[in-house]
Amino acid sequence: MIVVVAPPARGRRSGGARQALVAVAQVRLMILSLLFGFGMLLVVGKLALLALWAEPAMARDLAATLIPPRGDIVDRNGAPLARSIDAWAIAVHPDKVIGDKGALAQRLAELFPEKSAGTYYALLNSGSSFAYIKRRALPEAVNAVNALGEPAIEFQREPDRLYPQSALAAHVLGFLDVSGHGKYGMERVLDAQLTDPARRGKPVPLSLDLRVQAALENELANAMTSFQAQGAAGVILDVHTGEVVAMVSLPSFNPNEIEGVVPRNNVTQARYELGSTFKPIAMAAAIESGTVTSMSRRFDAIEPLAIGRFHIRDDHPQRRFLNIPETLVYSSNIATARIADLMGQKPLEAMFRALGFDKAPEIEIEKAPTLWPAFWGRLTTMTTAYGHGIAVTPIQLAMSYATLVNGGIYRPATMLRTAGKAPEGRRVLSEATSARMRQLLRLIVTEGTGKHADAPGYRVGGKTGTAEKPGEKGYSANMNVSTFAAAFPMDAPRYVVVAMLDSPIGNKESAGQRTAGWTAAPVVARVVTRTGPLLGVVPDATRDIQLADVKSLIWTGPHGVEASDR
Repeated sequence: MIVVVAPPARGRRSGGARQALVAVAQVRLMILSLLFGFGMLLVVGKLALLALWAEPAMARDLAATLIPPRGDIVDRNGAPLARSIDAWAIAVHPDKVIGDKGALAQRLAELFPEKSAGTYYALLNSGSSFAYIKRRALPEAVNAVNALGEPAIEFQREPDRLYPQSALAAHVLGFLDVSGHGKYGMERVLDAQLTDPARRGKPVPLSLDLRVQAALENELANAMTSFQAQGAAGVILDVHTGEVVAMVSLPSFNPNEIEGVVPRNNVTQARYELGSTFKPIAMAAAIESGTVTSMSRRFDAIEPLAIGRFHIRDDHPQRRFLNIPETLVYSSNIATARIADLMGQKPLEAMFRALGFDKAPEIEIEKAPTLWPAFWGRLTTMTTAYGHGIAVTPIQLAMSYATLVNGGIYRPATMLRTAGKAPEGRRVLSEATSARMRQLLRLIVTEGTGKHADAPGYRVGGKTGTAEKPGEKGYSANMNVSTFAAAFPMDAPRYVVVAMLDSPIGNKESAGQRTAGWTAAPVVARVVTRTGPLLGVVPDATRDIQLADVKSLIWTGPHGVEASDR
């Protein structure tokens, strides 16, 4: 017998279930695909909107992360003067200190002796939540404080400003305030540019030449020490562009350590009666105005010149009539005063105003207005011609001497590199007057008061100026301002050099003299010798400006062989 067994019906039921599950899965996949597609559509749409209307923020933000928070400052050759760095700051949470506060204060005072242990102890007991212990801390100091093991001490990284040349050109560069903005010097002048995201990535070149700056600063510092002077100032100026190649004010400061610093730039903020350095300016005015038409014209310098109760005297009186070259070579106050008196107030005052002596100097950094005479009488006209009764800054003297020798064009000084785009300037003197002044300034160095400023091969011309310092009880007979204003090379002038010493004391080096011919003039000679090659001026002993027509007018008889060094 054959038995036939039929397949169970549940097999058919299982197949139907699988089909149902597959259908559900397909529906779910379809929903997920729709959702994914919708999401992709949203992303693509957003990208399209960004591409059409949004700014290219990614490139801008990336660039911002690659440039410093404040732009660098460099010299005219690209040498760094100021740059931004990441520095360490050491802070403490006084309310969270768990160690012995007395012992911690003592250790902090040992590591940072600028503050006492008592100061640190008061800080740790102040109960405040946060206070700085040391900003701009060196890595070694951070390691030493970390080794103290106090959990309440915190170490932070913060942007900082570094001046890699230390005190060099400090009065020019300046420094920042606590908020990181420029407070003084070119840091203040350039603040907007140095913090502008679009411009701060490019260093700003100044007109300074770091090598020339170092030489001028070194020579002035040596002279200031040697003559025990209270201060010093110096500037080197391009006569054709107005660019300041070097500027020194002493005493100086370190812009990396500015706590308690109250700077004053002796070149732009200090006003001085600059004495006989004004005589060439007065002489140029006399020539330009037609008061002096011949170099041989003579003026009475036999006796002191009496004006009311005042007497104008010469330091080394020649006691005779002096012509124009002799007036400058022997630095005669009497003859200069007579020339100014003959010229009158208007031409002299007009010359001083044309040179900017009636206002603050034209330069970017901090400056002070001049001390302009309140009343221009006959005596004022005479005394200002030889630098008394009017006080200006050394930078203004430098600009005026540039005008004397560059063909007669006045240009404002600048701390920025002009890159061949010098300002047009304004004509103050004729070419002929400027040419004559080059002769006379060179003659003063070869034959007169400026002999100690001569630098062989560099054809230096210039004028000494020694002025007694004014005080509460009048002018001091024991303290003076000694200045030498020069230009070189005089046959084709390129640079003006001004060196000034405030209250020098004579020594063996100066034969006991404290006047400019013995103190400031030698500084100029050394500076020119050191910086000339750096500035592209090659010494040449075979060249010089033609002096025969003016030199022949100098009488070499009795009382005619010794020139005043004032």
